[in-house]
Amino acid sequence: MSFPKPALRPARPYFSSGPCVKRPGWSAEVLASALVGRSHRSPEGRQRLQEVITRSRDLLGIPQDWRVGIVPASDTGAVEMLLWALAGQEHSRPSEAPGNATDLKPKSSRRSMDVLAFESFSASWAQDVSEALGLEEVRTLSAPYGQLPDLTQVNWNHDVVVTWNGTTSGVCLPGPDSIPAHHGGLVICDATSAAFAMDLPWERLDAVTWSWQKALGGEAAHGMVALSPRAAARLEEGAARPLPKIFRLTKGGRMIEGIFAGDTINTPSMLCVEDALDGLRWAERIGGLPALRQRARKNLALVAQWVAQREWISFLCETPAQRSCTSICLKFTAPWFEALSRADQAGAVRHFTGLLAAEQAGYDLAAHRDAPPGLRIWGGATVEAADIAALLPWLDWAYAQTRRAFATDVLPELKEPGA
Repeated sequence: MSFPKPALRPARPYFSSGPCVKRPGWSAEVLASALVGRSHRSPEGRQRLQEVITRSRDLLGIPQDWRVGIVPASDTGAVEMLLWALAGQEHSRPSEAPGNATDLKPKSSRRSMDVLAFESFSASWAQDVSEALGLEEVRTLSAPYGQLPDLTQVNWNHDVVVTWNGTTSGVCLPGPDSIPAHHGGLVICDATSAAFAMDLPWERLDAVTWSWQKALGGEAAHGMVALSPRAAARLEEGAARPLPKIFRLTKGGRMIEGIFAGDTINTPSMLCVEDALDGLRWAERIGGLPALRQRARKNLALVAQWVAQREWISFLCETPAQRSCTSICLKFTAPWFEALSRADQAGAVRHFTGLLAAEQAGYDLAAHRDAPPGLRIWGGATVEAADIAALLPWLDWAYAQTRRAFATDVLPELKEPGA
């Protein structure tokens, strides 16, 4: 039998994992009061930038003794500036050799680093510190897409680089206890798809990054950093290597405090600033971080209920406690799909997502190019649950059409998916 097209389409069929869909009710009119043509260093410009910092701090519950600032190049720039400043940093330690007093003179050594790599971006951080920076004091703890590395193998006395939510794998840390309350090294956390959607245990972290383009639907090219007093002290000890201006958070051995008070390293887009403020104000109006988390979790629950009733698709992450509620990654498990070559699997996914886009039922639903061929549905707080619910029947329809086009075992009377 044929599988008919669903009658209802999502009102906003935008499911990209970055830039993400705007908040409900957004229009370009929210940018009318942007400081277009004004300097970001004017009193008014600094005030708007400081407002982004203050509202972000309050909404995320960042401790007051942390520094929060706006930096260039989105989350990637934020992570890289911390890695280049901290990775391979030298520190003093007492000599372990017995003998006279000269043996006890502190000696210099490089700090060791553990990097958790379980999707494309976290793998990039591991590659940067081990290859681009050429450090030998690096351990990469890897896991395939859909899994986390063995957290019991992390040496928390090392500096640790961890991605809280794998945007390209749909895997996230299961909770605050993933990181010990007491650790000797710094915990550098890439939180770009977790901030504003998940609980972040600030008391267990030291340096956290995110971008505007994710969970609040902001525009690209702007990142943010939040630094604990421990992280700031370490940065003031001195960078491990000379840094270009765009990466510098310190000058003369002291933090550049202006970065955390509305000054920026380079020129930001004041249109993007106004848009970021609109997203933050919307989040406050609907109930703050608890409401944002609830919206994202509801979206994940809808997808999970739908997946549970179908045999041809499942979560890329098989452990429920580790499934992302923002970047919801799915894999095709039908035998006909698994029998295809990797290239044909990718072609089938392009066909599947192309059908949805042509019907204006869903855009940007293919898995990341580095991930196994499959689907990725952004479920962050700016996505309406009603649009997720309207999308799911269209996935059934697209599956039926794609199976006809790619499977070799299709019967004349193809059953409805999930039946």
